[in-house]
Amino acid sequence: MALLTAETFRLQFNKRLLRRPYYPRKALLCYQLTPQNGSTPTRGYFENKKKCHAEICFINEIKSMGLDETQCYQVTCYLTWSPCSSCAWELVDFIKAHDHLNLRIFASRLYYHWCKPQQDGLRLLCGSQVPVEVMGFPEFADCWENFVDHEKPLSFNPYKMLEELDKNSRAIKRRLERIKQS
Repeated sequence: MALLTAETFRLQFNKRLLRRPYYPRKALLCYQLTPQNGSTPTRGYFENKKKCHAEICFINEIKSMGLDETQCYQVTCYLTWSPCSSCAWELVDFIKAHDHLNLRIFASRLYYHWCKPQQDGLRLLCGSQVPVEVMGFPEFADCWENFVDHEKPLSFNPYKMLEELDKNSRAIKRRLERIKQS
């Protein structure tokens, strides 16, 4: 599996806009598919392509795996942005058609959280047994450990970065809870 660079993780999973030079925000989806029989998990990641959101690329990848439908799987996704309303519908349809999959979504930021269609998409996911949560320290740390290339020397302290990401996520968690309750 190809891994994210540490710099990509630092820039893309960060809530704050960083100083110049500015960089494009990408939608990244890192996934871990774990069979409940204890087999080795499958990991990978996707980013938005020109005409295909990362969530749709993920759905297509899982469909292409030819998973044993008599086996249950836990799927954990870490996203830089929560799914848009269109992808929320696609994910719900996918999970309904694949009841042997248990999907959990963790996002570092909420996509256009002030727009009603995006809020409706988040509520749809949560109401369809697809928990959506904001990433906290454990999720950022898991994503860092499993999806980032640690071979190159770092220009920053990763532990300090993970603590800052956790601290910055608290307001986003409160915003998501308000959306779920409205």
